[in-house]
Amino acid sequence: MCLFCKIVNKEIPANIIAEDEKFLAFHDINPKAPVHILTIPKVHFESFNEVAPETMAGVTTFIQKVAQETKIDESGYRIITNIGEDGGQEVKHLHFHILGGAKLTSCFVDNS
Repeated sequence: MCLFCKIVNKEIPANIIAEDEKFLAFHDINPKAPVHILTIPKVHFESFNEVAPETMAGVTTFIQKVAQETKIDESGYRIITNIGEDGGQEVKHLHFHILGGAKLTSCFVDNS
């Protein structure tokens, strides 16, 4: 069982800020911004490559609610999901980083 599935099952503690029957949002333990929240589906999908469109529709609404609850919906925020090793995915459970609370800098990689 992966790390995030253990968090869903309450086997590992997390600083949970929002939860419903399908999704869970909690603070990242290594924040990269003043607000850094991870949002995950409770059902295990290894990455974005496996997720069903219906799940993405639900996570969209859930993330919008998390942004409102954390008061970053009006000032702006960034949503990131990493896919695979080259994409920087460290935990093999689909998750979305919600970053905000400050002016964010560019995140583009220049490999030239």
